[in-house]
Amino acid sequence: MDIVGLIQLLARERRPSPWSARHRLVEVLFPPPECVLGTEEVLIALALLVVAAMYSSVGHGGASGYLAVLSLTSFATMEEVWLKQQAWSLNLIVAAIAFYHYQRAGHHIPRITTVFVLASIPMAFAGGYFLIEGAIYDVLLSLTLIWASVRLFRVDSNFDEESVENLPLSQAIPAGAGIGLLSGIIGVGGGIFLSPLLLLKRWTTPKTAAATAALFIWLNSAAALTGSYLSGEWLVEIDTIAPFGSAVLIGGFIGSKLGADLIPQRAVRIVLVVVLMLAAARRVILLV
Repeated sequence: MDIVGLIQLLARERRPSPWSARHRLVEVLFPPPECVLGTEEVLIALALLVVAAMYSSVGHGGASGYLAVLSLTSFATMEEVWLKQQAWSLNLIVAAIAFYHYQRAGHHIPRITTVFVLASIPMAFAGGYFLIEGAIYDVLLSLTLIWASVRLFRVDSNFDEESVENLPLSQAIPAGAGIGLLSGIIGVGGGIFLSPLLLLKRWTTPKTAAATAALFIWLNSAAALTGSYLSGEWLVEIDTIAPFGSAVLIGGFIGSKLGADLIPQRAVRIVLVVVLMLAAARRVILLV
């Protein structure tokens, strides 16, 4: 073979064929599934979707459920601050959707929400600075949630506007402050504490409690996340929040829509009992 022929042969070998070029373009635009989400991440996203649907049906953001799911996966090895910040971020998505649906359905009473929000936000902001660990703390919190679940399950199911009592500021303000502080410390939005309080005191109906809790949770999560950020530790990861946030967005939309418009008041209360039991179970699982 002469030199000219050899050069032409090498040129043909270096020139990409149309098929290989298209292949590379497809790989760039549509990478293989394993490059986007692994098997564990897909299962986590599905679990988070279910959790978001259940929690949002009672106006909750679902942080305690998200922490439970993440604690059962490889993400359990992450720092507690990392887990709390991801949970707060997901809370913001779901609580916003839940409040939108419950408010649009006419279940929100601004006066009630304002009292608890103003009392809780400064304390949630402060709680975001603290990091408290300990088995005794987990046991006490689990027992508290179980107690609230039992009380709610046994309470009179006759929840209507006539049975609701006036909201005393002397009790509501300290309660809101305490819930805000606990929310910031634990890494939740506070709905698992506020909703049982509102119903056990008969200050609202179940759906009004859901609307109040949704806005309360969103603002407390934002305050706690801000406090955590100002403390010098910002560990929110877009690569993690994007797929998981999409999952809770879908679950939150479905659950809050059902809770606000289709599920009766008594059913909302029963779902809340289940949510509280799941939150308690999460604390127990962490102790095992």
